[in-house]
Amino acid sequence: MAEPKKSAIVLGVGPGLGAALARRFARAGYGVALASRNSDRIQPFVAEIIAAGGIARAYTTDAADGGAVQALVAHVEGELGPLDVAIYNASGRVRKSILDLEADEFESAWRRTCLGGFFLGREAARRMVARGRGSILFTGATASVKGFANSAGFASGKFALRGLVQSMARELAPKGIHVGHFVIDGGIGIDANEARLNPDAIAEAYFQLHAQPKSAWTWEIDLRPWVETF
Repeated sequence: MAEPKKSAIVLGVGPGLGAALARRFARAGYGVALASRNSDRIQPFVAEIIAAGGIARAYTTDAADGGAVQALVAHVEGELGPLDVAIYNASGRVRKSILDLEADEFESAWRRTCLGGFFLGREAARRMVARGRGSILFTGATASVKGFANSAGFASGKFALRGLVQSMARELAPKGIHVGHFVIDGGIGIDANEARLNPDAIAEAYFQLHAQPKSAWTWEIDLRPWVETF
């Protein structure tokens, strides 16, 4: 009997990196779940993938709701096949002075930036460990390693997410699960001088990390355009 088709989840999809990730894994033959709080806005990306011969579905999911993420993983496995790749690409930004930042704003940023990553990472790991394979990938930012002024909420969430991923990588690698973190160090977009990170180029890096042989795994990659200082 042929092995069931594998699936990939991209949780946190917009017109930039999220859509590019979905396209890249669809081209590789995965049934791709595109998940966002508003599934209507991602329908065009689903239609694009299907028109190109791929398999994709849109799901309405609040990343900060553990029950919703658990249901997402269950639905995807039932509708698209065993989960082989889970990508957490959601985050919550709040730009305010620490003098004016409210506790609920800080907590909301942390929930979407870090807690949602925990929910997806845990549910994916529970499925993958039993099979001894799979990749769980997380999108970080410059703020993962550098806390800028007026960015306490976002930086705290991204720092916490990076710590979560590092811990997961150390625990799950011996069980055959590849856990990776991407520091996206620069603006995402397309321009003639390639002064910003092209979303399709970023997506290719995600796919290549997923495809790494077990004898040469990495847990973290930082990506920046050639003009970015660091």
